[in-house]
Amino acid sequence: MDKRPETRVPADIPVRAFGMDADGKPFFEKAVASNLSSEGAQLTRVQHSLKIGEIIGIQYGDKKARFEIKWVKPGFLPNTVEAGLFLVSGQTVPWAEETSESQKAPRVVARGSDKRKFTRHKVNFPLTLSFAGGGRSHMQCAATDIGGRGCYVESLVPLPIGSELMVTFWVDAEKFTTKGVIRASDPGVGMGIEFTELPGQVQQKLQQYLETIDKGFASSAGQGT
Repeated sequence: MDKRPETRVPADIPVRAFGMDADGKPFFEKAVASNLSSEGAQLTRVQHSLKIGEIIGIQYGDKKARFEIKWVKPGFLPNTVEAGLFLVSGQTVPWAEETSESQKAPRVVARGSDKRKFTRHKVNFPLTLSFAGGGRSHMQCAATDIGGRGCYVESLVPLPIGSELMVTFWVDAEKFTTKGVIRASDPGVGMGIEFTELPGQVQQKLQQYLETIDKGFASSAGQGT
């Protein structure tokens, strides 16, 4: 049976790429995906060396998938590379809504306030992770991506999916602790944590605080150029 040609969407979307680079070292960085389809994309602005045949992860928004690197070439920008990505069998591309947009009308889903989407901020945010039973010591770390409903913490040995823990953080002078559950575990890279018992008003407070931090970083960067 002839395979139907893939529809390509000529959009540039911000993504995060993670996995092992060509030197066998874990990496985690921002990049851009373009020429999107339901089977792959072109990855650009990657600052780590990549290896053909390697499997890496790509995150867009709160969705992730694994892709095989089909080709690699020098990027247009200095010290960057570009790569052709092909979706690993059994996965769904994180940008599925973008590639199916021309086939069906946009769908609006009503959600309760507890399911409100919060923008994730890529800032270094100090956290303390603790565990029930006292059999494991507390972890002082920093989230590299955080919002009102969860965060991502880099770790070479992440916890298994479904693991439960307590997350403690400070917003200005206030200390907050919430139960968390590991929802994503990427060996050699890190883990995604969902805040499962953080009250709505605290989620909003955290979100506003993160937005203030992000704007402060952007302002400082602008002054430094």
